[in-house]
Amino acid sequence: MSTPYAETIMARPTKYTPELLDKANTYLSTYTRLIPSHQDLCLKLDISESTLYDWAQKHDEFSEILAKVKLTQFTVAMDGGLGGELNANLVKLLMGKHGLSEKSIVDQISSDGSMAPKSKIELVAKEFDSE
Repeated sequence: MSTPYAETIMARPTKYTPELLDKANTYLSTYTRLIPSHQDLCLKLDISESTLYDWAQKHDEFSEILAKVKLTQFTVAMDGGLGGELNANLVKLLMGKHGLSEKSIVDQISSDGSMAPKSKIELVAKEFDSE
């Protein structure tokens, strides 16, 4: 025997439709911000970020769209940074989201070795009690 409450429970209809998929597909050719992003795509599709990533897990075609957005973001940021059109700090921040980071190595030895620290090896014998 079912309860009246159980009979009235219905799932919310999904916004994931062929029309929405078409809109997502055209995003990369129509975005108006400086750099495309997943967040901007969410605004265009009127969905939350959690929905965006949920759909990417459930639908291969949507996952491909997100991968293209990320790749386009990388290339636009890289080209803008190298061309001097984008702020270097902004580009550096974006590159961190793509697995790149700045790394500095400080060499404490001169190239000719003249400033290399001298190695000193000192042997110390254990003291014994003389009894």
